[in-house]
Amino acid sequence: MGSILPVYLSYLLYFSTMEKLAHVFGRVLYDKRRQQGLTQEQVAERCNLDRKYIYLLEKGRNQPSLGSLFALAAAFEMTPMALIAEVQQRLAEHPTA
Repeated sequence: MGSILPVYLSYLLYFSTMEKLAHVFGRVLYDKRRQQGLTQEQVAERCNLDRKYIYLLEKGRNQPSLGSLFALAAAFEMTPMALIAEVQQRLAEHPTA
């Protein structure tokens, strides 16, 4: 029987990475919203999403579905690819954030 340690470490690394990704995505979303002078309610209305969901995304407590990602990008008048690129850039700039 093999050790469970490698599986456990992979599990921890995966969830640590996902938490970081959710946090950075939330920060990008927050910054975009503030740059455009929008409230969470206004973003939610533009996306046909709940304001609490926007709040949870900004706090990094939730991750967007593919449909939500497209709706959020449209709300900020950008492509989903551009939104993802901003998240990727932030991750590269702050690898330990």
